[in-house]
Amino acid sequence: MGIVSVEKANHLYWLGRYTERVFTTLKGFISVYDNMLDSDPTAYKKYCESIGITDIYQSKDDFIVRYINDISDGNSIINSLHRAYDNGIVLRGEIGSETLGYLQMAINCFDEYAAGSFSLYRYQRVLDFLYAFWGCADDCVEDETSRNILKCGRYMERLDLYLRLKMPYSKIEKEYSKLKNRMEKSRLSVNENAKMRLSEILDQKEEWQKEYRDAINSLEGLFII
Repeated sequence: MGIVSVEKANHLYWLGRYTERVFTTLKGFISVYDNMLDSDPTAYKKYCESIGITDIYQSKDDFIVRYINDISDGNSIINSLHRAYDNGIVLRGEIGSETLGYLQMAINCFDEYAAGSFSLYRYQRVLDFLYAFWGCADDCVEDETSRNILKCGRYMERLDLYLRLKMPYSKIEKEYSKLKNRMEKSRLSVNENAKMRLSEILDQKEEWQKEYRDAINSLEGLFII
């Protein structure tokens, strides 16, 4: 395992986080979109509250357009995708041009779709490109420490969003197990107090939701990046 500089570790970690943020929030958007069409046109408000973003949207249609494709909205999916790409381009030599190319293809999809009428099924292509990104990263990132830091960012972000969305405990337990496995191998500096508190909460299969906000705070303070 090689030695990873602080700067590179930071880029790897945030590449993992932002890429996963795009993936999980896009899937969340698809679920909310269906709910808005089927029964509750204001369902986006609860979604914004759940994932911890300010509801700046004027209506269902405003949310659909801006949350997906408004790069000036710091919480939009396209904004997160560009942040992932910005970290990825710095790491081109580490992750490979092919891996980075899948992020560019995902951006191209957003640009293409923004120019036409909205159609939800098209965004499945974005999810497919993100699956391909992770598969290619596994194949191209040769340094084990770098790969573990990248995955720490990924599972950190996924667990954060799963906690906010109050996903089933089985899914949260699974993602926390993945994070702990990568954390031990990543050589990242860990806040032991935050780690202990997070474990205390997530070991409570029946009661964890009562302290989920504390779990999120502990998770966000887990790594010293």
